[in-house]
Order: sequence, then structure tokens, then C-alpha cells
Amino acid sequence: MKTIELTDRAAIDDVITRCPYCMLGLTDEEGKPYVVPMNFAWEDGHAYLHSGAEGTKTRLLEREPVACLTFCDGAELVWMHREMACSYSMKSRSVLVRGKVSAITDPDEKRRALMLMMRHFTQEPLRMSEAAVRGVRVWRIDAEEITARSFGNRPSEL
Repeated sequence: MKTIELTDRAAIDDVITRCPYCMLGLTDEEGKPYVVPMNFAWEDGHAYLHSGAEGTKTRLLEREPVACLTFCDGAELVWMHREMACSYSMKSRSVLVRGKVSAITDPDEKRRALMLMMRHFTQEPLRMSEAAVRGVRVWRIDAEEITARSFGNRPSEL
């Protein structure tokens, strides 16, 4: 099985937009990894996330505004030889995005980012109260580094 690097921006965006959530990776005050699943929106090389006004994510993002996001689509078990354990693999694609994080404080931009997140899940007409927009933290991650891979490819698929 082969792992191949994905470099086509459309293929990378396809992996990201197929994912119902991403994994947000941060580093805590002791240098330990802190990873949580998050809803998100993706637009033009920017990821948008939201969180409560207080809590671990907020504290860590304010302390060190850098993050790593992981997106992974697919999970198909594949093999080269059915009877050979080492020939098995999980066919999937993944994207890693590293970048700087900034808090969005402008109410109109917060609303726009929140609607982008909702559009990731539904096209239903939606409203947001001013109190809800004020009460939530919205974060933008500007992608500085994007790496993507496709795993579990048979030689005939390359």
C-alpha cells in the first residue's frame, strides 16, 4: 500500500469539507498536548471555530494563539493479500493545518463565521440572537502550513 502526498488545492479542500468535524490540537501550560473535536467552517485557507466564553480551549488559545487542525475522511479497510496481516491498511485521506489563531470580536464578522459553520451542516434558513452572538467566542485560524496525504492506495490506484 502506498501513501501519497496531496498537493492539489481542490482535493485538499474536498477532504476538509467532507469532514463533519475536525480535531483541534493545542499545547497546555505544562507542554502537554490537548486535542478536542470541534465543529468548523473552512473558507479560503481559513478555519473558523467557536467555543464558550470561558474554558480550557479559550484559556489555551489566549495564552498561545497557534493551533493544529486535523481532518480525516474515509475509513475503508483494504488489503493486498487477504491472508497477510501486514498487507492490510485503512484507506483514507487526511489534512493537517497549522496556523495562527485570532479571536473575532466584530459582531458582524462573528455572525458571518457562525453562519459559515452552520452552512457546513444545513441549508435551512437560520437566525441568531444578538445575545447568542455576544456570548460565544469565535476563532479564525489562518493556515500557514497545510499538508495532506492519501493512505492505503493500491499500486493500481496510483
